[in-house]
Amino acid sequence: MAWFNATFEFNQSQLKLAHITDTHLFEQSSGEYFAVNTAEHFRCVLADLALQNLDGVIFGGDLTQDHTFGSYQLFARLIDESALTCPIFWLPGNHDDIEYLNEISQGQIVSAKKIGFELGQILLTNSKGPTPAGWVGEVHLEEIIRQCVVPSMVFCHHNPLAIQGYLDKHMLENGPQLLNRLVDSQNVIALFHGHVHNEYVFRFRELPVYATPATSIQFKKLTDDWQQENLGAGYRIISWSAGGMQTEVKWLTK
Repeated sequence: MAWFNATFEFNQSQLKLAHITDTHLFEQSSGEYFAVNTAEHFRCVLADLALQNLDGVIFGGDLTQDHTFGSYQLFARLIDESALTCPIFWLPGNHDDIEYLNEISQGQIVSAKKIGFELGQILLTNSKGPTPAGWVGEVHLEEIIRQCVVPSMVFCHHNPLAIQGYLDKHMLENGPQLLNRLVDSQNVIALFHGHVHNEYVFRFRELPVYATPATSIQFKKLTDDWQQENLGAGYRIISWSAGGMQTEVKWLTK
């Protein structure tokens, strides 16, 4: 089945979305990642999202830290227990098992990778490669570009541009190739990604590239070492209307 065959349509002329990413959950809700209870962080983010009057949420990958199916079940259970009622879409990160993600995709969790509305579409791509670094294969790259015939926002997990930090060793290895093709389509208005555990804004040619912070922990910027920074959980709000696209990051400080 082609990646974008499953679609979801909003019958409206504007969208308000949240982009959340890098939950790094464990099978047990008491699990800690760098001494942070990631399930509790995720629970707090879900509670805040429920107050935002959202049309949908896009989960940007790295659901699991311990690679157990139980961590995926915890993700689904925390969503079910929350007050959030809008659909939640997903794309895979380097830690993730796509079969597990598909298995929990029922009800509120939706597996569609192309999300349409009256002004354009959102494309959720697969940058999961054979190593922790990202790679968009040629077949998938062609598939993405074939979809870019209307105004589009594109999401992937890995950073396509260097952040001058530790995670550059695990960035999207053919990121510039993807970005050049997106710009050349003349229909992509922005690319969003996770993976880097902090907020960044870049520009590639005329294309804005936004990194969304993690719901779990953040990593210090501009360092070759893997250093945690105690900023609390973060996520991104994206609004798209006839007036254009606007985005901001929200922080939930501890």
